[in-house]
Amino acid sequence: MNNKINYGEAILQGFQYLLSNHSNVFTIGQGLWSPWYVGNSMRDLEKDFGKDRVLDTPVSEQGCTGVALGASLCGYRPIVIHPRVDFLILAVDQIVNQAAKWSHMLGGKGNRPTVTIRGIVNRGGEQGAQHSQVLHSWFAHIPGLRVVMPATVQDARDLLIASVLTDDPVVYIDDRWLYDEEAVLPPPVDLTLIGIEPNLLREGDHVTLVGASYSVKLCLQAARQLENENINSDVIDLRVISPLNVDKIVQSVSKTRCLVVVDGGWGPCGLAGEIIAAVSERMGPCQYVTSRITLPFAPAPTSKVLEDIYYPKVEDVVSRVKEQFNKLNQ
Repeated sequence: MNNKINYGEAILQGFQYLLSNHSNVFTIGQGLWSPWYVGNSMRDLEKDFGKDRVLDTPVSEQGCTGVALGASLCGYRPIVIHPRVDFLILAVDQIVNQAAKWSHMLGGKGNRPTVTIRGIVNRGGEQGAQHSQVLHSWFAHIPGLRVVMPATVQDARDLLIASVLTDDPVVYIDDRWLYDEEAVLPPPVDLTLIGIEPNLLREGDHVTLVGASYSVKLCLQAARQLENENINSDVIDLRVISPLNVDKIVQSVSKTRCLVVVDGGWGPCGLAGEIIAAVSERMGPCQYVTSRITLPFAPAPTSKVLEDIYYPKVEDVVSRVKEQFNKLNQ
């Protein structure tokens, strides 16, 4: 009997658990009753829990995020769903100027925002520059926000639960390119983001590969190919990018002396550069090499031919690792 569920179903399981076990949780956003918007990740929730807890709104990112923020200050734990992370930009005032700041401005007293903002990444498929962004580095730059990017099927569920039950505003970003990944999961439990660390998914001695979300899949696929050429990789899944914990990365690079960071965003002021800088500051002067694989610094193209060039592939990671490994061992 195959008890595997896929990444999208794991998110659905997270919603089911939260709505069943926590009466102050509700969801709000556009397209929540439509697979066209949210895939299989919210299937039939409005039938199982009622449309007063699964609220499908007009297209107003600013409005539904503001409603959720207000509700969170009254003791609810709302989850706002933005079917395209690109349009979180329309709710930046609520997220950056309000949710991230309230606890700080009030000295930690009174009700604090416990809103979770879910953004879905929808790249590729000739969707063009306005529908193909990730923007995680934007939100990781803001103090007062936690930012999570699940790469595995279990984290898709468990980090959603942890985000909603953590007493801070959280930006939870999931990626449609991972929705077909499958795994067998243990039963869900209550947990929070406090103490959650990066995962070492694969061990090796020659190179440290680091990623978040879909980039982790690229790292794992590259590691399997590199093993055939006797290059063994540590693969580290960040899971939470704010606050950023680089302890395991530092330990790994101290061993491998070769760090390659794969990031689904752009290079300038991005996550990959921050990781390399943080590791360098911690390790001090020593002989090691670093490199980052990011998107070309240009808006996403619409043409399928150009998309194939624009997005990093496993072969790009393998090539870069071999280049850095050879540089280190010259």
